[in-house]
Amino acid sequence: MSKLILCIETGTDICSVGIAKEGELISLRESDEGRDHARKVGVFVDELLRETGIAPDDLAAVAVGKGPGSYTGLRIGVSFAKGLCYGLGIPLLSVGSLDALAEVAREDYEAGILAVDNWEEAYLCPMVDARRMEVYAQVFDAAGRPQNDVAAEVVTPESFAAFRHQPGRPFVIFGSGARKCAPVLDDALLLNITPSARGLARLAQQAFDEGRTEDIAYFEPFYLKDFVVTPSKKRLF
Repeated sequence: MSKLILCIETGTDICSVGIAKEGELISLRESDEGRDHARKVGVFVDELLRETGIAPDDLAAVAVGKGPGSYTGLRIGVSFAKGLCYGLGIPLLSVGSLDALAEVAREDYEAGILAVDNWEEAYLCPMVDARRMEVYAQVFDAAGRPQNDVAAEVVTPESFAAFRHQPGRPFVIFGSGARKCAPVLDDALLLNITPSARGLARLAQQAFDEGRTEDIAYFEPFYLKDFVVTPSKKRLF
């Protein structure tokens, strides 16, 4: 039987769930209507299984975007994925959310949706919004190979200097944090690409084939930064 992997990405305002077969997406549900992931993720999974006629027992694994991203969104996606894996007795796979976002860009280019000069020489910089002028970001080459480590970057005109201003090598930014950075990184090429479970499909299949599974009991999202609770200004008494 072909390997079917359920893919879940909930690390931003977008709640996205897909089913992939041998690394190719066959069905997708997603919404950008605010952070209602706790309710939507289960509904989307149920809708996809019904739509495709796939039974839960037919799934070979569940893959989840592990972050960085929204603390609450990541916890919802990872908790749901872990519960499903435990109940079905199947492996849990994790994919870096920035890796998956870069994969969406690569797939869009391959499909002819994007037109970027010198794409083969481009640096791809997916960005997930953090706060103010901060983003979670990482740079990849056009083949999806990381060129630096994931970082929480407060964006200034000097950010990503090692990858910018190189003749013939476009610096391409995209994701939920990219638009606010475009005026500061005025030489960057801004693309409208958003996080999606479809970016997990090929990467999750690679992880499955290589046996790179997670411990369901102990796996935690990659938050990158500690969660900060802001005290309420309301007086309770």
